[in-house]
Amino acid sequence: MSDSPVFVIADDHPLFRNALRSAIQSAFANVEIIEAGTLDEVAAALDRIGEADIVLFDLKMPGARGFSGLMYLRGQYPAAPICIISAMDDPATVRNAIGLGASGFISKSASLETISEAIRTVLRGEHWIPDDLIGAESDRETAELLERLRSLTPQQVRVLMMLGEGLLNKQIAYELGVSEATVKAHVSAILQKLGVENRTKAVLAAGRIEAGEWRGAIEE
Repeated sequence: MSDSPVFVIADDHPLFRNALRSAIQSAFANVEIIEAGTLDEVAAALDRIGEADIVLFDLKMPGARGFSGLMYLRGQYPAAPICIISAMDDPATVRNAIGLGASGFISKSASLETISEAIRTVLRGEHWIPDDLIGAESDRETAELLERLRSLTPQQVRVLMMLGEGLLNKQIAYELGVSEATVKAHVSAILQKLGVENRTKAVLAAGRIEAGEWRGAIEE
């Protein structure tokens, strides 16, 4: 960590960003804080600064569905430690976030002392997991699915997310600024990596770890 660590606070609620900014500034000296309210703003910030010492990322924000934002950032910016800070803090959500590459998980109901301790732990290059989940593991089937999802490229994550919204290949191509043939190639790669036969099953597979976040009307 540099003498002036760079923190990215990614949350769509300005009041929470302000509260977290105040907490960080009271616990860490000479810190640079960048705020983002959407997934696109997070990506733009990371593109601009090159690297961050930690990204504090809310799972539910514009541009992301369930774990898709974490999956995209983890693939696109592998050097940036991502610590989830979320109100969705049930054991399965925490385990799946860690399984998809998060460096830590902080509940929004945590005390300022806990938040500071978690951030310091992640900054040291370690993982932070709530005490009540230490030692807990995903079942074998879920762990295998998490590994398959982690194999998706950032662009494939975006395509899968759009499939979950019910978009057709031509609509996805327009949104991403690529050819329809490129989208078809991405869809084929997604199906192969997830070990499923069609796009509906790909979205359903992702939905198994999303608590319904990936539901959508899918057209074959």
